[in-house]
Amino acid sequence: MLKALFLTMLTLALVKSQDTEETITYTQCTDGYEWDPVRQQCKDIDECDIVPDACKGGMKCVNHYGGYLCLPKTAQIIVNNEQPQQETPAAETVGAAANAVATSGAAGGVGASGMASSGVVPGTGYVASAAAVAGPEVQTGRNNFVIRRNPADPQRIPSNPSHRIQCATGYEQSEHNICQDIDECTAGTHNCRADQVCINLRGSFACQCPPGYQKRGEQCVDIDECTMPPYCHQRCVNTPGSFYCQCSPGFQLAANNYTCVDINECDASNQCAQQCYNILGSFICQCNQGYELSSDRLNCEDIDECRTSSYLCQYQCVNEPGKFSCMCPQGYQVVRGRTCQDINECETTNECREDEMCWNYHGGFRCYPRNPCQDPYVLTSENRCVCPVSNAVCRELPQSIVYKYMSIRSDRSVPSDIFQIQATTIYANTINTFQIKAGNENGEFYLRQTSPVSAMLVLVKSLSGPREYIVDLEMLTVSSIGTFRTSSVLRLTIIVGPFSF
Repeated sequence: MLKALFLTMLTLALVKSQDTEETITYTQCTDGYEWDPVRQQCKDIDECDIVPDACKGGMKCVNHYGGYLCLPKTAQIIVNNEQPQQETPAAETVGAAANAVATSGAAGGVGASGMASSGVVPGTGYVASAAAVAGPEVQTGRNNFVIRRNPADPQRIPSNPSHRIQCATGYEQSEHNICQDIDECTAGTHNCRADQVCINLRGSFACQCPPGYQKRGEQCVDIDECTMPPYCHQRCVNTPGSFYCQCSPGFQLAANNYTCVDINECDASNQCAQQCYNILGSFICQCNQGYELSSDRLNCEDIDECRTSSYLCQYQCVNEPGKFSCMCPQGYQVVRGRTCQDINECETTNECREDEMCWNYHGGFRCYPRNPCQDPYVLTSENRCVCPVSNAVCRELPQSIVYKYMSIRSDRSVPSDIFQIQATTIYANTINTFQIKAGNENGEFYLRQTSPVSAMLVLVKSLSGPREYIVDLEMLTVSSIGTFRTSSVLRLTIIVGPFSF
C-alpha cells in the first residue's frame, strides 16, 4: 500500500510540476498524459478506453490521472448524487476508513493511503473505503472498494459549525464542510501578467502564454511558425500569435489551408480567345490555323497569308479570316486550290453560229467561219481551199490555202518551236523550200527548214496577249529540171492568251 501511495504522489507531483512550469516547448508530456492543443497543456489519457483488455482475471478498469486501477467487479462506483446499491452507515464508513482509505490526490487521481484518519480527505471529492458494505452481494475484504465521485452525503458530515476542517493551500471549506478548490483565475487572486493567460489548477493556478506565444524571460513573445518545420506547402505568413499559408500565382489553398493545388484557369476563367491549355501554375493560349497570338498572348489575330508569299496562288490570293483562297481570271477555273486552268468554252458555253466553228484558246474562245475560202478558192475539205487550174486567175496564186489555228500563253520563253509545217504530197524530182510570206512584219517569227519536206516555225520574240497573229507559211515546190513550179500556203492564226498560264 505504501508503494501504491508513493506512485500516486509521484504522479501527482509530475502533473503539478507540468501544470505550473512553462517552457519553450509544450508538446512533450509525461507517461499517462498527452498534449491538448486547445487548452495548450497536458491532459490525462484514458487507458481504460484505449488499452485493449487492460485488466485481466475479471477485474474492471478504473481510470485515474496518469494511470489506471484494476478493481474487483464488486467495487461500487457512486457518481454525482447517486446512492450506492448497499448503503453503509456513516459511522461504520468513517471507522473503516481509519484502517484503509483510497483517495485522490490534488489532481483527482485514485490512490491508496493508510495515512487518513477520516473518510473525507481535504480537497479530494472522492471517498473509498475497505469497510464491509452491508448486503449479501458485497464481501468485506482487502480488494472490496466503494468509490464516491462527489463529496460525501452531507448527512454523513457533521453539520455542527464546531466541527471545522482545515483545508490545504488553494482550497476552501464549502457549505457542506468539505474542502473544495479555489478558482484563482475567476476570483482574480492570481498574479499573471496582462499578456499571460491564467489556468486554474487543483489547489493552485498557472500563468501561461496565449496560443502562438512563448515565454521568454518574463514576457510572452510571438512564435514565428514560419521559421519552424514547414507548416505551409508554398508560402508562410507569420501573424501575432498565429500564421496563415499563401499560394503562388496559379495555385489556391486546399480545404486543409495548407496544401496548394493548381488552378485550372481554362475552366475557372478562360481568358483565351480560341484555345486554352492548362499547365502547372499557369496556362497558355493557342490559336486556330490561320491565326497567330497577339502581343497580349491571349487574343488571336488573322494571318494575312497573301502578304507572306507571292507564290501561294497562280493568279490572285484573297485573304479571309483564318484562311486564304485563290482566284482565277475570267476564262479560267481554280484547280487543286491554287492553280488556274483554262475553261474550254467550246465544250461548255459554245455561242458560235452554225456556220461558224468554235476555237478555244487560253482564257477565251473565238468563232471562225466553217468555210474560210474566198473567191476564187473553193472548199475541198475541212479548212482546205483550192484554186481551180481552169481559172486563169489561179495561175498567179498559190494552188491551195490551208487554215490552221493555235493558241499560246503570254510571255512564252524564247526561242521556242511552236508549229511544224510539212508537205502532204511529195513529188519525185522536186525541191521544196519554205518561207514566211506574210504576218511577220516585226520579226516575231522565224521559219527553219528541218527536212526536204518540212519546216519549223520558231518564236523568237516574247509575245503578250491578248492578241491575234495571222502568219502565212509558204511551201514552194520546183521540179529539178525546171518543168513546173507550184506553191501552197498554210495560213496559221496564232492567238496569244492574256496570261502566262
